[in-house]
Amino acid sequence: MVDFFKELFEYGHHFNQKLADVIAQREQEIPEKAKLLFSHILNAHHVWNNRILFAENPYGVWDLQATQDLASIDEKNYRHSLLILENVDLANEINYLNSKGLAFKNTVRDILFHLVNHSTHHRGQISTLFRQNGIEPLVMDYIFYKRQ
Repeated sequence: MVDFFKELFEYGHHFNQKLADVIAQREQEIPEKAKLLFSHILNAHHVWNNRILFAENPYGVWDLQATQDLASIDEKNYRHSLLILENVDLANEINYLNSKGLAFKNTVRDILFHLVNHSTHHRGQISTLFRQNGIEPLVMDYIFYKRQ
């Protein structure tokens, strides 16, 4: 299971880095909503990693990140996720407060799967926004990634 999660996070990191590059290279053409959604992907990843690691979180889930910081935030998120996979039992339950202050408890495994699914969902929305604004979206299907 750990190896599979590592592959999924590698896949997400690969395409997040590519999206960060596209946004940096074509910043003036990229819709603001796409920038906000990509920031949200990175912010949420950071928040969840920090919940698992019991660390302070400097980001709000809808903070807009500076374009020049996108790739480095993603890199840090990816590295922290790998540390979690190497050092935290996936069955551990994490107690946390959500962004509205409500208390919940989930396993690390469920949180990590949520992170993968959440990121994929929003990357799909970004692809739609790109196409609607005349920007050819990246082909980011998992199977396409595995074929390379």
